[in-house]
Amino acid sequence: MKPQLTLAYSPCPNDTFLFYHLIHENISENFSVKEELHDVEKLNIYSEQKKFDVTKLSFFAYFHVMDGYTLLNSGSALGRGCGPLLVKKKGKNLKKIKGEKILVPGLKTTANLLLNVYLDKNFQPEPIRYDLIMDKILLEEFDLGVIIHEERFTYEERGLEKVIDLGDYWESLTGKAIPLGAIAIKRSIDNGLQKEFDLSLKKSLYLAYQFPEKTRKYILENSQVKDEEVVKSHIDLYVNDFTKDLGQEGKEAVSALWEKAKSLGLVKENKNKMFIE
Repeated sequence: MKPQLTLAYSPCPNDTFLFYHLIHENISENFSVKEELHDVEKLNIYSEQKKFDVTKLSFFAYFHVMDGYTLLNSGSALGRGCGPLLVKKKGKNLKKIKGEKILVPGLKTTANLLLNVYLDKNFQPEPIRYDLIMDKILLEEFDLGVIIHEERFTYEERGLEKVIDLGDYWESLTGKAIPLGAIAIKRSIDNGLQKEFDLSLKKSLYLAYQFPEKTRKYILENSQVKDEEVVKSHIDLYVNDFTKDLGQEGKEAVSALWEKAKSLGLVKENKNKMFIE
């Protein structure tokens, strides 16, 4: 009897696009999959509990669970021009940003890590589910917040404006792509099975590109935003060559983020190798 692997990922279009065929087609004869979908910060929390064999999580969260998980080559969300945005209400005059309370989509999200890099840790993070941030700012309960995912495409029409693109800031600082979300597998799983899952995920992505009509209903059912143009833009932005394979450039970007997090004292040293071998 083939082993069953537990898998967790987010309901965001880039993830449902990526995982659809792995879940709904018999891609591998060597394992089966039981999946759950959760918000990114829940995934980050569950990774600390080692709840799932394979999980999507923020790179910042991964840096805290390296003892238990290793990164797959396939499935990650990295890129350029796709970073989190620090936003405020249109026309709102802010006297300062440093030292202020700022909404973040979770303490272990890469968005929060990049905000720490930008403000040199000089702010008060207020964690909240990512899709609630814009409303809190529009209601003037908070002046500032960091938005991710679909909100990147709708914040201006909702009445918000950008203070800074944290991804652009990271790119100008390091010259590297922005590592946002990772796919990690438990180190305790047999290396052969780790590699098999990695290859199967790459095949799932290939099939998603080959048969996009198959994924459409599943993606829209799970997406917070039902506008198909927004969904397509989301997938086009966050699913790219790095998702197919991190490659040397992707691994260097992840390592740069890891080193920056360590230099700020936000993570501890860890001798485990990050990437699957």
